[in-house]
Amino acid sequence: MRKQSMQFFERLVDAAGPSGDERLPARIWREYAAAFADTRHDTLGSSFAEAVPDGDPKVAVFGHIDEIGLVINHVDDEGYLWFGPLGGWDPEVLVGQRVRILGKGGPVAGVVGKKSRHHQDAADREKPSKLRDLWIDVGATDAKDAARLIGVGDLAVLEQPLVQLANGRIATRAADNRCGAFVAAEAVRLYGEQPGSASLTGVATIGEETSFLGAYTSGYASAPDVAIAVDVTNATDYPSTSKQQYGHVELGKGPALLRGGGVHPKVFEGLMETADAEGIPYQVEPSGGDTGTDLDAVKLTRSGVPGGVVSIPLRHMHSPNELLDPADLEACAVLVAAYARRLADAPTAD
Repeated sequence: MRKQSMQFFERLVDAAGPSGDERLPARIWREYAAAFADTRHDTLGSSFAEAVPDGDPKVAVFGHIDEIGLVINHVDDEGYLWFGPLGGWDPEVLVGQRVRILGKGGPVAGVVGKKSRHHQDAADREKPSKLRDLWIDVGATDAKDAARLIGVGDLAVLEQPLVQLANGRIATRAADNRCGAFVAAEAVRLYGEQPGSASLTGVATIGEETSFLGAYTSGYASAPDVAIAVDVTNATDYPSTSKQQYGHVELGKGPALLRGGGVHPKVFEGLMETADAEGIPYQVEPSGGDTGTDLDAVKLTRSGVPGGVVSIPLRHMHSPNELLDPADLEACAVLVAAYARRLADAPTAD
């Protein structure tokens, strides 16, 4: 991956953007895309970057820019913060983590606490952690002290910087789904350098982890003839998961193309044929119905939009250390741009 593109990705994953307040990563996304495309954003915060605006057909690639996070529910008399989830968390993942709270005066550091193992009885030690038993400690001495920094309704993300691993792989917070937002911008950049007859719009949507809000509104506003959702998907190349149940998706083997219920067969075929023609590595992932991506909302807009899903294989999803191979990320952007170049007509159900 070129240096500037990787720097862009690193800035995206470092920026806190929990569902409901994606402003910081959205600004970074638009700043990057403005160098090669027409950019704008809507009133809710979803961002758009368009190449070949007058092209036909109109293709849009959607990647949600929000991440799972936490919301402050209560500040107690001792200054401890009690919280709820934004998106799906395994509570065990949260124990002992550092957090970045988006406080009214700026970011506030804190740590997730739990009753000390030394104070638990034998039965307690065998029980799984529950969110209601966890709290955030910002070092406050009491409620008044905490109130100077934090208020009910403040949002937070885990504080976990990107780290380089063996074989060029990386682990980071918020790969779900800054990966998709990255591809949405990067595909437009690549397409603009070698355009076809179609128009290609990259969309960084808000609110996917909680409501698909941005997908509904931006899908309607962009009015695409074809939609591609780019998200992450669970790799199955690690111990204890079932390939028989979920299919076989590996890191470093290219993006995964969703096939089955929930995606348009001709869009899948077009993506596969493009990958074969261009020599782009890819994998096929089964879909039994809803895709769990922005496509589920976008395809329902207006009179219906044919669409497909291209995903980045990811290990340890919805954790502070989501692990991916940047080669898959790059191949995904190349595939989306190449698909748009080859598309002369919007697919139909015929």
